[in-house]
Amino acid sequence: MTEAAIRRTPGTPCWVSLMVHGLAATEEFYRELFGWEFRPGPQQLGPYVRGMLDGRAIAGIGQLPPDRQLPISWMTYLATDDADLTADTIRSCGGTVGVGPLDAAEAGRMAIAADPAGSVFGIWQAAAHIGTAVAGAHGTPVWNELITRETSAVGKFYEALFNYDVESVESTDFDFLTLRLEGRPVASLHGVGRALARDLGSHWMTYFEVDDTDAAARLVTELGGRVIKPPHEGTHGRLATVADPEGAVFSIVRSAGHRQLADL
Repeated sequence: MTEAAIRRTPGTPCWVSLMVHGLAATEEFYRELFGWEFRPGPQQLGPYVRGMLDGRAIAGIGQLPPDRQLPISWMTYLATDDADLTADTIRSCGGTVGVGPLDAAEAGRMAIAADPAGSVFGIWQAAAHIGTAVAGAHGTPVWNELITRETSAVGKFYEALFNYDVESVESTDFDFLTLRLEGRPVASLHGVGRALARDLGSHWMTYFEVDDTDAAARLVTELGGRVIKPPHEGTHGRLATVADPEGAVFSIVRSAGHRQLADL
């Protein structure tokens, strides 16, 4: 089956990308950390490459114009069958659309938006490029979670946008929603209240699978990044929160369902 033949249910996280100032240095960081190789991608928004594993696309990295001083952060893209219709729905539900919808050459059609809490995310209507093509191996996105102040209002936004089934954790001191599509969990929303980092604000967090969380965290620092939350045991595996040399925050995890690339 070719990539173009695969349809992802609308609302499914399907791609992650990063915009940076130093493209070459960022490529080197993720090459050493995750083993990615890089190939040129669509250039509609400037220089852009795709990180690859075994010839299959994993994530995108683009270069910001020198005069653009934007926060450096990983961005989650949600699949859609109609980027223009989804963009209209975002606006009608209280979100904003900052870029697009526009065509990314033959790859697909995309837009960049923000939810009512200010979290930036993308939408992706696939054509030749479906998004991340490998799951479960070292260096691949394994989960996406919205970190926000509280989930009730923003949860209703995403539910209206993609008709998720929303499962909440019933607790007075824990604010957590799981978004489900066709019976399976695809993403989560975590309300952290006053613990929300002021420099990040409400944001989507990408979790990348690793073979060894502790070793990967050490390597992050050796490569010029930093560890924000050291390795620890979580509900679904051993994880840590880190940042690359330009400050893009992400999580690394060896999940309970970890698989080697050779097993796929």
